[in-house]
Amino acid sequence: MSKAATRRPPFRLDGTSVAPGERALIQIPSAQLYTQTPLDIPVHVLHGRRPGPVLLVCAAIHGDELNGVEIIRRLLRMKGLKNLRGTLIAVPVVNVFGFIHKSRYLPDRRDLNRCFPGSEKGSLGARVAWQFRTGVMEHATHVIDLHTAAIYRSNLPQIRTNLETEVNEGMAKAFGVPVVLNAPLRDGTLRAAAQDEQIPVITYEAGEALRFEEGPIRAGVHGVVNVMRHLGMLRARRRPPKAAEPAVARSSSWIRAERDGVFRPLVALGERIRKDQLLGYVSSPFTLDEVEIHSSFGGILIGRNNLPLVNEGEALFHIARFEEVREVAQSWENFASDILEGDEVASGDEPPIAP
Repeated sequence: MSKAATRRPPFRLDGTSVAPGERALIQIPSAQLYTQTPLDIPVHVLHGRRPGPVLLVCAAIHGDELNGVEIIRRLLRMKGLKNLRGTLIAVPVVNVFGFIHKSRYLPDRRDLNRCFPGSEKGSLGARVAWQFRTGVMEHATHVIDLHTAAIYRSNLPQIRTNLETEVNEGMAKAFGVPVVLNAPLRDGTLRAAAQDEQIPVITYEAGEALRFEEGPIRAGVHGVVNVMRHLGMLRARRRPPKAAEPAVARSSSWIRAERDGVFRPLVALGERIRKDQLLGYVSSPFTLDEVEIHSSFGGILIGRNNLPLVNEGEALFHIARFEEVREVAQSWENFASDILEGDEVASGDEPPIAP
């Protein structure tokens, strides 16, 4: 062990001490099932031999959002982590309750990502949020929160963050996906709680709940590694590939169903949308009646409902507005092709998950 490693203090989390150059799996007590079976949050800690940031990468705050679980599994298998500077805290599943039941929610139907900063004596959601915030998140200097769309919806790989913070902006651009949303903070979210603690945080959204999708997973691994390089936690590539500057959306809106019926979409994620373009149909399953769905503005399709059965007012198409829509669409097409053709960092020795 080097002199630098011996001088660096161990990293301490929930009473466990991790020496420089070592890794540990720490089980953070969360709650109990009603059978009194303990339910812990598994936390991986990799403590580098040299000083640097403390990056928290977490997934499945919504228990049915699974792409992030696989992103973290692949991240932890990377050989390059032996040269880690700083400390990596990786939490594959935050909402263990929801993960067990394949559900977005906690057993009391609360959304854990609306329960932060939490309370030691509040509801179940408040208690889990408080435990995670005080026991894990507050040890970090930077956070990447991994998400997918909700059940029956898909999200284009994108970063959401508050770009008014310079460090957030740097992390968002370094992640390397073509689309960045300057998203307002929502009360109760991990992102809002981190901001209150002055911890820079970005949220990666990609794919659909209850699915593993190779493209969003590869893009996520690639992005986390890019941010770690940006923060100086991993060595930079000798010849980094030229990447297009990500486009920042000015705003985004949902196009909603004007009637109940059977939904047939005509456009895919990442497509350029023009004002008044026909996006799909909602038809009656029993008659020949149908309604055309048109876009009232132009942009890029970043989210879509995948369920054919819809009610009036249901969100169908999420469109982000950009200054240069054509360039963003081309950038996304190039990015998707590069990721799926195989980024060595993102895929490693993993066989791709079949669609």
